[in-house]
Amino acid sequence: MGGNIKGRRAPNALVAIIRRPALRSLAGGRRGAFTALTLASYPALLAAAVWPLPATFAVLVPLSYAAEAALPGRAAGALSRAHLGATVRFLSRETAAVVLLARLAPGRPLWFAALAAGLFLFHGLRAVQTWLAEHVDRRHNLMPVVTRNIDLPALRIPPAPPRALLAWRGARLLYLDALAVLPAAATAPMGLGWTGVAGAVAALVLEVTAVVALLAHARRARHLGDRRRVLSAVDDWVAAYRPEVVMYFSGPVTAVYQATMWLGTLERITPRTLVVLRDRSLATALGTTTLPVVCIPSSVDLMNFRALDGVRVALFPANVGNNIHMLRVPGVRSVFIGHGDSDKEASFNPYTKVYDEVWVAGPAGRDRYLRARVGVRDEAVEEVGRPQLAGVLRTSPYAEGLAPHRTVLYAPTWEGWSDDLFHSSLIAMGPAIVRALLGRRVRVIYKPHPLTGHRSPAARAAHRKILALLHESTGMPHVAVTGREPSLYECFNEADVLVSDISSVVSDFVASGKPYVVANVAGLPADRFRERYPAAGAAYLLGPDLAELPDILRRLDVPGEDDMAAARRALRAYLLGADHPDPLARFEEAVRRAAARAEARARSLGLEALAPSTRD
Repeated sequence: MGGNIKGRRAPNALVAIIRRPALRSLAGGRRGAFTALTLASYPALLAAAVWPLPATFAVLVPLSYAAEAALPGRAAGALSRAHLGATVRFLSRETAAVVLLARLAPGRPLWFAALAAGLFLFHGLRAVQTWLAEHVDRRHNLMPVVTRNIDLPALRIPPAPPRALLAWRGARLLYLDALAVLPAAATAPMGLGWTGVAGAVAALVLEVTAVVALLAHARRARHLGDRRRVLSAVDDWVAAYRPEVVMYFSGPVTAVYQATMWLGTLERITPRTLVVLRDRSLATALGTTTLPVVCIPSSVDLMNFRALDGVRVALFPANVGNNIHMLRVPGVRSVFIGHGDSDKEASFNPYTKVYDEVWVAGPAGRDRYLRARVGVRDEAVEEVGRPQLAGVLRTSPYAEGLAPHRTVLYAPTWEGWSDDLFHSSLIAMGPAIVRALLGRRVRVIYKPHPLTGHRSPAARAAHRKILALLHESTGMPHVAVTGREPSLYECFNEADVLVSDISSVVSDFVASGKPYVVANVAGLPADRFRERYPAAGAAYLLGPDLAELPDILRRLDVPGEDDMAAARRALRAYLLGADHPDPLARFEEAVRRAAARAEARARSLGLEALAPSTRD
C-alpha cells in the first residue's frame, strides 16, 4: 500500500486510512512488505480452510509463522494500534485450523471440537501465566530498595525465578499454539485430527507447569510487597554497618562506568564505604565489587533512610540532578570526584560549585577551574592524584622486544551532548585513522568511549565502519574492545602508542610515559591547541588530513627521535600529581580530612547526635 500509485488517484477511503498515524507507518519499504505478507497470510489461510485446500493450508501455515516472526517491531506496534494485534492474528490462524478440520470431517466433530477447546484453554492459561510472571517480576524488581553484598536474613529474600520463566509471557507465549496448529495442518489431509489435539495438550502441559512454578515463586516472595518491612530491614543493616563514606551515583546504564572506575579505589581505603545508587538498572550494571550497595530509587525513601545520618563524606562521580537528594543531607561533606580529569568543558562544569570540595588529580585540574571562572573556589579544590592508575605500566611491549609489532591504541571520546563540544575525532577522522594505521603494518586496538553513538547517528556509522575495517583486515591480531573487558588500563599496558582525543584517556595515558597522539580535529595551530588543551602539551598532534601520521610513526621507530619524551615526564606531575606519597594514601588522607571537617561543622551546628562512630 505505499506511495507507488501512479497515473491515478487513490480512492478517498484509502487515502484517509494511509493518513492515520497507526497505519501510515506501515507503508513503504521492507517493513511494508513484511506487514503486507503477514496480513495477507491470515485471510489466505481462512480461504484455504473453507474451500478446503488442505495442501495449500499446510504450506501457508509455516509461512505465516515465519512472516509473523520476521515482522519488524515498529510494524507490529502499528498493527496493534490499528486493532490488529498479535492475539487477533494468532486467533485467526487457530480459527482457520479448526475450520479446516471441520470441513474435512463434517461427520466427526470430536477432533475439531477438542482442538477448539484446547486452544481456548491455552489462551486462558496464557493470561494466567502472563499475570503471574508480571506479578513475580514486580515483587523482585520493584522492591523499594535493591541491594548487593548485603545479607538480610530477617527479610528472607528468595532467589529470583529463572529469567526465561519471567520473559516468556504475553505475546511471546502465542507461538506455543504452533504445537497444535502445525500438526493439525500437516495431517489434516490424512484424517489424523488427533495430532492437533495432542499438540494442544502439550502446550497446555507447558503452560500448567509454568503456572505452578510461578505460583510457588509468588508465594515465597509475597512479603517483598511489604514496603515498610523491606525498607526497615535494609535500614537496620546499613545502620549496623555504620558507613563513614558514601559514593553516590545516578544516571543511565550507559554511564555506569563513571561509578565503576572508583570501586577498586574505595575497596582499598580504610573508612567504611557504602555505594548508594538511584536508578534500579544500575544495581546489576555496576561493576564487580565487594562494597555493600544499596539502590534507592525513591527520593522520599532516600531522605527517610535513617542509616545515612552518620555518614560524613559523600563522593559524587557525576553531575546529575538527582545529586540534590544527597546534597541536602545535613552534616555530610559533599565532594565531587568526577570520572576522569580532562580539558573538555565537562571537566569544569559550573554545576560543580554546589559541592563543598572538588578533588582533582594534579595542578592541571586546579588551574582548569581557575581559568574557567565557573564559581569553584580555589580553596575548595584539592589535589589527590589518580589512585586508579596504580596498575598502569611504564613499559612498551614492542620497544622491549616482547611483541613482534608495534601496537597502537585508538581510543576516541564520544560525540558529546552538543556539536559545540567538537572534541571527538571519530566522525571526522576515525575511519581514516584506522585505515591509515592498518596500512602501516601495526596492530590496532580500538576502544571507543562507552557512550559512542549515544546521540549521533554519524558517530554510530563511523564506529560500524571501523569495526568493519578491523574485521576485513588480515595478517594482524587487531582488537575491537566494545565491552567492559579488557579495561582501558589493560589496553594501556598492551599499547606502545595512544591515538586519542581531548579527554581523560589522554591524561591517564600520560601515567605510562609512552608516546601519545592527539587528534586536532579543527586543525588549530599547534601552539594555540596546546595552550587551550594543556593535556596535549606533550602530544604529537594529528591534523584532519593525517599528514603528520607517517612521520610520527617513523620517529617512534628511530632511537632518540622521540622529541616529546622529556615533555611527557614533566607533564605527568602536572596532570596527575606527584608520585609520592602514593596516590591511594593521598586519596584516603583526603577522605579523612573531609570527614574531620564535616564532624567539626556538625558540632558547630549542634548536630552532634549525627556524629559518626569513626573511632573504633
